[in-house]
Amino acid sequence: MAERVEVLRGPASVLYGSNAMGGVLNIVTRSMKEDGSHTHINLGAGSYGTVQTQVSNQTRKGAFSSTIGVQYNRSDNHRPRMGFEQQSGYAKLGYDLNSHWHTYAEANLTRFEGSDPGTTDKPIFDRDQWITRGEATVSLENHYNRTSGALSVFTNFGNHRIDDGWEVGRAKGNGPDQRDYYFRSKDNLTGVSLYQSVSLFEGNRLTAGFDYQHIYGHAYNTSKLTGEVTNEGKPSYSKSHRNEVAGYVDFSQELTSWLTMDAGLRIDHHSVAGTELIPQAGIVVRPTGNGQLKAMVSKGYRNPTMKDLYLYAMANDSLEPERIWHYELSWRHRVGSLAYGANLYYLKGDNLIQTITVGGKQRNMNTGEVENYGIELEANYNVNVHLSLTTNHSLLHMKNPVVAAPKYKGYLGARWNCCHWNAVAGLQYLNGLYTAVGQNEQKENVLLLNATVSYQATRQVTLWLRGENLLAQSYEINLGFPMPRATFMGGINLNF
Repeated sequence: MAERVEVLRGPASVLYGSNAMGGVLNIVTRSMKEDGSHTHINLGAGSYGTVQTQVSNQTRKGAFSSTIGVQYNRSDNHRPRMGFEQQSGYAKLGYDLNSHWHTYAEANLTRFEGSDPGTTDKPIFDRDQWITRGEATVSLENHYNRTSGALSVFTNFGNHRIDDGWEVGRAKGNGPDQRDYYFRSKDNLTGVSLYQSVSLFEGNRLTAGFDYQHIYGHAYNTSKLTGEVTNEGKPSYSKSHRNEVAGYVDFSQELTSWLTMDAGLRIDHHSVAGTELIPQAGIVVRPTGNGQLKAMVSKGYRNPTMKDLYLYAMANDSLEPERIWHYELSWRHRVGSLAYGANLYYLKGDNLIQTITVGGKQRNMNTGEVENYGIELEANYNVNVHLSLTTNHSLLHMKNPVVAAPKYKGYLGARWNCCHWNAVAGLQYLNGLYTAVGQNEQKENVLLLNATVSYQATRQVTLWLRGENLLAQSYEINLGFPMPRATFMGGINLNF
């Protein structure tokens, strides 16, 4: 149900706050622009008993608009005791008060059940989780020639039930790891977001905003037999309330037709982490009409979450925020049918939160510094109206490697369409992919081929077939958790 996905590279904490350390993905929901109604149905099935279904509808009538959708997905997955099932629903209702003001309310509720079989060398039985998560937002937006903004009130909540299971080789019910209770937790984040952007004079844009969040968490155990609460867990995390308040301003000025400067500052206060100043600054130079050179420096941060501070045995309520400084120089240019770009970046951070072993027990700790630098290259070429090619490459140097990060990633893809056919194929190579770090450091190299083919049988009916890891590579992203070999899915899209 997404119309497009916008990608912001690098720390964006000035505007988006905590967690936006590496970038931001902004998902824009599809909506109707003109009066009418459109329904989309997607049905698919494939390897390992995998099923995916989605039904959505977009409607507009005058000032009223709506987007409603439901989904059901399941899979047995490629290992025993690794089943997954998910149901979700989404609704967004909007109303145009007049030509300048618009209001909407949206809600999303998802429930899923999943099982974790453990690593291949230490299998685990009955490690199951039942999770319900939801969110809701009410927003009022304004759009004028020289100013625009929004006021949003939102909530994000979750309810979790976890069974830690028991290790293979131990007698069920008698082993020291067998527990007679479920771990339970509830959390809620409720907040208000307000911003307004205004053009004070030619080539200028000033944005100011305010964010407030109230964070609540509750962890406890319940008996598997009776469902009664057996204890409230550690006193430090049985129930907890936290608050976060922030204000920010971002100023952009086009000095000439070829030069733009930007600067921003956020002041954030967290009731546990304290006060944080988050600046950013950048400059854009356009030496040609279709090319631009951009240099920026920005700070990103992430406050420790309720999970980091209070949940599970590794919790640590004395954690400090993660911080990172990021420097980037990028070039983008388009020449006819060819668009290409290059990014050089350097980042340095401290207090990264990781789970490590301390005194024989796992514990969340601020582990110290991270220092990375690298280069990213990308190019897109439209060969003709039917065929386009894309490629991108990344080189990464890490002073302290992290799991799931490769030293090199290369991708070559092609998209072809003609008549009623559409095909997309991509070949990806990963070199020096860290599956484990530390004393047990391990790396992998892998070549992956994915492809999707679709055929539009009628105006309303499209058939599709997708294959992943078509070269049937054996590889892992996390040590002990092998990825599936070649998998296939096929299905039908209905539009009316």
